[in-house]
Amino acid sequence: MSQLRRALDRELEGEVLFDDYTRHLYSRDASMYAITPIGVVAPRHAGDVITTVRIAREHGVPVLPRGAGTSLAGQTVGEAIVLDFSRHMSAIVELDPEARTARVQPGVVQDQLNRAAAPHGLMFGPDTSTSNRATLGGMIGNNSAGSGSVRYGMTIDHVRTLDVVLSDASTATFGPVDEAERARRAEGDTLEARIYRELPALVDAHRDAIATGFPKFWRRAGGYRLDRLADSFDLARFVVGSEGTLVVVTEAEVALVPKPSRTVIAVGHFRSTQAAINATEDALACDPAQVELMDRTILDLSRSKHEYAALGSILHDDPEALLFVSFSGDDPAELSGQLDRLTALWTKHGHGYHTLRAETPAEQAALLKVRKSGLGLLMAASTGSNRPAAFVEDTAVDPSRLAEYTERFAKVLERHGMRAGFYGHASVGCLHVRPFVDLSKPEEVAKMRAVAEEVRDLVAEFGGANSSEHGDGLARSEFNRSLFGDELYEAMRRVKGIFDPDGRMNPGKIVDAPSMTENLREPALPPPGPLTTALDFTVVAGGDRGMRGAADRCQNIGLCRKDAAGVMCPSYMATHREEDATRGRANALVKALSEPDPRTALGDERLHEVLDLCLMCKACKSECPLSVDMATLKAEALHHKHETKGIPLRSRVFAGIRGLNRLGAASAPLANLPNRVPALRKLAARAIGIAPERPLPTFASETLLTWFHGRSPNGHRTGSRGPLTFLGDSFTSFTEPAIGIAAIELLERAGWDVRLESSGCCGRAAFSKGMLDQAKRQASGLVDALAGTEGPIAGVEPSCVLTLGDEHRALLGADDPRVADVAGRARLVDELLVEAIDDGALTLRDDAWPAGRRILYHGHCHQKAEVGTAATVALLSRIPGAEVVEVDAGCCGMAGSFGFEAEHYEVSMRVGEDRLFPAVRAEPEGTVIAATGVSCRQQIAHGTTRRAHHPVELIRAALA
Repeated sequence: MSQLRRALDRELEGEVLFDDYTRHLYSRDASMYAITPIGVVAPRHAGDVITTVRIAREHGVPVLPRGAGTSLAGQTVGEAIVLDFSRHMSAIVELDPEARTARVQPGVVQDQLNRAAAPHGLMFGPDTSTSNRATLGGMIGNNSAGSGSVRYGMTIDHVRTLDVVLSDASTATFGPVDEAERARRAEGDTLEARIYRELPALVDAHRDAIATGFPKFWRRAGGYRLDRLADSFDLARFVVGSEGTLVVVTEAEVALVPKPSRTVIAVGHFRSTQAAINATEDALACDPAQVELMDRTILDLSRSKHEYAALGSILHDDPEALLFVSFSGDDPAELSGQLDRLTALWTKHGHGYHTLRAETPAEQAALLKVRKSGLGLLMAASTGSNRPAAFVEDTAVDPSRLAEYTERFAKVLERHGMRAGFYGHASVGCLHVRPFVDLSKPEEVAKMRAVAEEVRDLVAEFGGANSSEHGDGLARSEFNRSLFGDELYEAMRRVKGIFDPDGRMNPGKIVDAPSMTENLREPALPPPGPLTTALDFTVVAGGDRGMRGAADRCQNIGLCRKDAAGVMCPSYMATHREEDATRGRANALVKALSEPDPRTALGDERLHEVLDLCLMCKACKSECPLSVDMATLKAEALHHKHETKGIPLRSRVFAGIRGLNRLGAASAPLANLPNRVPALRKLAARAIGIAPERPLPTFASETLLTWFHGRSPNGHRTGSRGPLTFLGDSFTSFTEPAIGIAAIELLERAGWDVRLESSGCCGRAAFSKGMLDQAKRQASGLVDALAGTEGPIAGVEPSCVLTLGDEHRALLGADDPRVADVAGRARLVDELLVEAIDDGALTLRDDAWPAGRRILYHGHCHQKAEVGTAATVALLSRIPGAEVVEVDAGCCGMAGSFGFEAEHYEVSMRVGEDRLFPAVRAEPEGTVIAATGVSCRQQIAHGTTRRAHHPVELIRAALA
């Protein structure tokens, strides 16, 4: 394929990627399939797409358009040139509020379009649970629908026109045409003309089969929509749902709908899933916008993750299933009346035992978060290769028959000894049922196929759709002949032949598909090679099967590809490259760890290019539903690289940051000269590769240790609360001692007898550089020093305090009793100070300078991932009259040493510019900026020139 690659390189402006790692990353989507593509192209514009299709045709290879790669049926994997539209072709070309339309490139994400449309009171109607990463191109390819389809229909109902590239690399614009225009376009010998000539004849020849062969239920996404074409000749809507098998879309005009200003939600609590389904008809009688089901499987999984913990506190008793019924509109009284009517109907008919009303966004936040995460939470229940598989998850029947259908469906699963989670769109009879199956075992593959065939026949018996919004792909295309009948299926094959005579457009989907049991990923994955790891992976999700098991937790759901919300994944938000998302890195590691010699493979330079921009923020540990712990995986991979290729000087310097800071403080103010003398600054930059633009920390001549031991006897108080050890981290001790002083003074005033532990480093810096032997020594030394203490162990730097309960377990072993003891007592100072204020041990003045101020708070990534920021927000809220706003700004981009490194400086600043810097700049001068992390405060100062305070500084300033 070298000639093909050279031809693409020569003629395209976008990236052309044919290396083994990239091809492996694109061999998967969120389905159970894997097929290695020929190569990947990230086109910059429609011209690149046309050229790619032409060159592919000249070389006799297929093309496959792809958006976020979150398809569940395998439609975005294949032996083809993959066109990744998400990288560059993601512009909203035009938004016309008066016409209520938008012109978009295929890589535009659904939430991106909705953010742009919201100021005009508009939105895109279909609402998928993957709206924060699903692209419009992918939604058009699948004919996606989502939770609001009972009101807004499917994507096919919102497409106006499409600019497309045909299989011969010619272009066309599809949309509705009258007969005269159709006849005009049918003239000539172009492929477009042939399409306009032959499709009407095909429809006429098979009109009876079209009328009788399609399922009667409206919500369907399978096959080619000849039924739509028979009603109205609109090729734009006809190719919606064709999964890239007919055309490649380069631009779309879509309709927008009015965005309701208010939504209220009723959450019915039920003692069984069947009882919840039985209550659906009453809900539909109240004209809802959505009716969503969630069974106990999902609920229990949500309770196990602190990311979703808020849901548990608002539910009543212990439901087996919930039914979320949403009403949307602009009239509060009307919406409240709908809630009243629903509650009355459920009470009258004995449905459920409790109905929760959520009428404000604050009340709804936890509910919506869990409801949108059903797939991820279910996948989190995977154990090894026993996973909830997507093969019968997309059926839909008339809601009036859903209860009977679901009961029969459950009996099929029970007969085959399968368990499954039930969730989805009860309003339109679509439940996403994903049975657990271990596809690495041939007998389980056979069982899966048997269930798929029985469910296919069952849904046909109920007049429903086998594919209702997830498409056919590799999972269901095989069944289309039996579902549609021979005549209609042959007509669909003829459609494919008209559009794509050579079979080069994403072949093997919808028609002429392989068996659903071919191309399965699990059976093809070789057993992992022998590898001794430095870290204990049993403490990591999936790590009971070793390092590869931890990486292979990833099921390509793609939540790490979201934008403008949360922390995960900051590097992807900056670059939009697949390899810079958590799933890209996880898949790359699976490839390396599947090699015969994984130790050598872990030193591969291309692998470390993929890992390079991981900021080790830990967001994936909490925000990824499967808790893929990329920070730990990267540390282990770096360790193995160092073993074979040596440790770079800069890594040694940053891993020894405590010693460097101690030396800097001891020689201050001389050590601060590089910040003031440009020549010295440039020398430091050249010597170890520090970005010359980045200010260096300022060393304090009076360290926390010298202050603590130099106080007069009156400066220390014997505490009534008991002993407490304050963790003097490497930064609080030597570069920001004022923060440590403030914390200790507050703790002592609160009644704690404070002991300062400042003898050694926690090992976090060495851990981040993959220097795990050094990190182990440092961790063991600190744990030894702390294990003999009594009372809480508190600190102000989240990354260091939380290392005691996270990295130390991986470094020293989960069964080390010292680690368990220390981790159990480690707390952020914020928690203790809130308790002291609330019980009256500390009093804050209402005339202090922070009182009555607006405080914009940015939380540390590790804090968000490990324990959450609620305690810090609560602490700041105790300042009299303070208005505390926690900014959803993701990672600051600094990430310890990452932002100092010359080659990472630009990405570091782009991450900061994503949301954090604009949020800080938007605040008036009177707003106080607060941040718990030293790196965060450095980044905010550098990126915005605004000083960020540690929260304890503000509390100390307000102390009476």
